[in-house]
Amino acid sequence: MDEPRQQPNGDDVAASAERLVREPSGGAPGPSDAVESEQSTAPASGSDALDGNSEPVFATSEVAGSGIEATPGGLPRSASLTPIERVVPTWTDPTVRRASEVIGGPLGRHALVGRAPWLTPLRVCLLMAIVILIGGWLFKAACIQQGSNGAGGVTLDQSGQRPWLTACYNDVVPLYGSHKLDTQAMPYKTSWTDAGEVHYMEYPVVTGYFMWAVSELAKYYNHFAQSAGLRVPLDVATYFTIGTILLALFYLWAVASTARIARRRVWDVAIMCLSPLLLVHAFTNWDLLAIGLTAGAMTAWARGRPVLAGALIGLGTAAKLYPLLLLGPLLLLCLRTGKYRGLVRVTVAAAVVWLATNLPVLTLYPAGWYEFIKLNSERPAEYDSWYSIYTNLSKSSAFDNASGATSPTFLNGLSLLLFGLACAAIGWFALSAQRRPRFAQLIFLVVTAFLLTNKVWSPQYSLWLLPLAVLALPRWRPLLAWQFSEVVVWILLMFSFAGVENKGLSIYPFIGAAILRDILLIVLVVRVIREIQRPADDLVRMAGDDDPSGGAFENVPDRFVLPSLPSLWRSRRPPPEPEQLEENRESVLVGSGAADDDDLSRSEPV
Repeated sequence: MDEPRQQPNGDDVAASAERLVREPSGGAPGPSDAVESEQSTAPASGSDALDGNSEPVFATSEVAGSGIEATPGGLPRSASLTPIERVVPTWTDPTVRRASEVIGGPLGRHALVGRAPWLTPLRVCLLMAIVILIGGWLFKAACIQQGSNGAGGVTLDQSGQRPWLTACYNDVVPLYGSHKLDTQAMPYKTSWTDAGEVHYMEYPVVTGYFMWAVSELAKYYNHFAQSAGLRVPLDVATYFTIGTILLALFYLWAVASTARIARRRVWDVAIMCLSPLLLVHAFTNWDLLAIGLTAGAMTAWARGRPVLAGALIGLGTAAKLYPLLLLGPLLLLCLRTGKYRGLVRVTVAAAVVWLATNLPVLTLYPAGWYEFIKLNSERPAEYDSWYSIYTNLSKSSAFDNASGATSPTFLNGLSLLLFGLACAAIGWFALSAQRRPRFAQLIFLVVTAFLLTNKVWSPQYSLWLLPLAVLALPRWRPLLAWQFSEVVVWILLMFSFAGVENKGLSIYPFIGAAILRDILLIVLVVRVIREIQRPADDLVRMAGDDDPSGGAFENVPDRFVLPSLPSLWRSRRPPPEPEQLEENRESVLVGSGAADDDDLSRSEPV
């Protein structure tokens, strides 16, 4: 039997983490600093790093960041980390430490790790995510229950305000029939009439054809089940279930991609796997499709593959608009480092893929393609947005459509202006911070600014932040508090839709929960800004990495830095006159000499 290897306690890890903090002035540390830090935490010998007690995280080809120093055995340093180098949440996070009591407490000082090589941290995180995703399907399954149709058959049972009182509502089930997916009608070509108006598929192209492809798969499955003598479910139930399976695969891709970026803090990915927000909103809409593509793009960038990153950003933007926001932080980091080649390749690849995806639909069905833009320009403020909250509380009509207008012009302009101002503030901050912000931190700030200023904040949009929050602010307590607030917001919104007369609630409990959610999200933003200003408080950099998601920007010196607002404010003061400087100098010298004489008079003789 092998002798158990003694592992350090939490104090040892904290002390080691403090020694790893690097804060060179004027930007990011150079490559030599990274190598020195890696060597200072490496095991005494190569055999110690690669023996049976080490806990492998990924295969060699899976690790993001090809520039990481290799061990004597040839593996990258992040592929086989000692307990000192890999952050153990039960040692470093008080919330996780207390929660671990359910399964026996924190990792012990003499624990043996790595004895089950197939049970790597990545695979454990994937198992966690699968369990929560199954729970997400069960949470929404109340909306695909069937009941008698009175003619000996069955139909979808939505009676008794079921979608609202069970909070199982999702866009997938009602849109299956209203958008003619039950007949497998071609999206963007097919139209329908609602309240006297002609409508087309209102989702971006990739999402629209994903919905259509799932309806085709549902039809073939039901035909197969009927011919094989299996129980044939309702068409909409088959459609919903097949769609959830495919969307779950995209989220598992996001989990794996985020874990490859996380490096030393791989266990932080459990935040997005055990997420209460994921449990409630995983299958509310088709957002997991874009989340997987966005996380894949970030991993491709971190691994030095800008063309692939751009292609995935293009596909993601063709599924949901928000992946396009990644290009803004990339531009800011390019300005600071002077490295523009990667940005050009990402932008060109994204544009080519987006055009290749959209141009055929735009050419063949221009009215159908334009429906997405038309709907978003004409939509009023959605319930979760602060515009709607203000309207409900003040009874104001400031954000309504002008007389005779078909869209809220003032509301559209105001939301765009506020988002532009937020982006300008983030840009100035990113270019003037003493140490360059991490890529994930900037993306988190930009996407959060988009949600807080946009007129439409559908509840499932908050899922966008999960992978970004794990990488930008891996702190369990504030992230879980924000996610639980999202759950409360959703349930109270559903009860308000049911109405007081149907055992529901008024709109005001929901408004209070939404305000609290916004406050908690702003707190996360403040924490991220604080850690950018004080890199010693950044848990990722405290663990020894500069910017795991930065790709070409990691460990690169700055080329361009703007003055910060405090320094600009100080520069407004007029410079002192030469005579004043001389007087100050003489007073300092006189005071110093008097102090020295006084010290000598009080000193004891030798």
